[in-house]
Amino acid sequence: MFIDPSNLNKQENYKLLIGSVLPRPIAFVTSLTTDGIVNGAPFSFFNVVGTEPPMISISCNRKPGGIMKDTAKNITQQEEFVVHIVDSENVSRINETSTDYPSHLSEIEAEGFTKVASTKVKVPGVKEAKIRMECKLYQWLPLGGKDGKPNTDLLIGEVVCFHIDDDLYYDGKINTEKLDPISRLAGTVYAEIGDSFSMPRKSYSEKMKPE
Repeated sequence: MFIDPSNLNKQENYKLLIGSVLPRPIAFVTSLTTDGIVNGAPFSFFNVVGTEPPMISISCNRKPGGIMKDTAKNITQQEEFVVHIVDSENVSRINETSTDYPSHLSEIEAEGFTKVASTKVKVPGVKEAKIRMECKLYQWLPLGGKDGKPNTDLLIGEVVCFHIDDDLYYDGKINTEKLDPISRLAGTVYAEIGDSFSMPRKSYSEKMKPE
């Protein structure tokens, strides 16, 4: 089957993307309004960007009419945010923060999360996450859209501080099984890690070596 995305509308392309690019890690992002209200929202358009410095990205699709989501607006104004990794213990409560709360209400407070002060940014994090990353805005790229109204805001953040539960951390690495991260599939479907396997990479010389 051949499908030309230029012949599809935004929602149709969205469905093909989220049904193809999966599983997707989920970032639970806290940000601050100019009035000091702590906003919290999950995003599955999220990934690693670079390692020197460590950088992550989240993509916030805009609302109809090209209106920025609260998270994107807060980050571009304050230039700081905190990313939390969603796991099996917090996913249900984090999903509740996706309710369309008015901007003057804090999803963090409404859903009963415990705020914790950050070390290098003003934005607080939440205690109920095993991993959180304090970020400073590295680059903001409004992308796509029509008639001068972008479709999405790509936000790249530099990680300036990691907070990792002691139980997860060993020898510079994170225990994936104990973290038990949750990923997003299509629609309202989520997934756990499940079965995994290891496939070491060979160098060219190893690959060419006679058996």
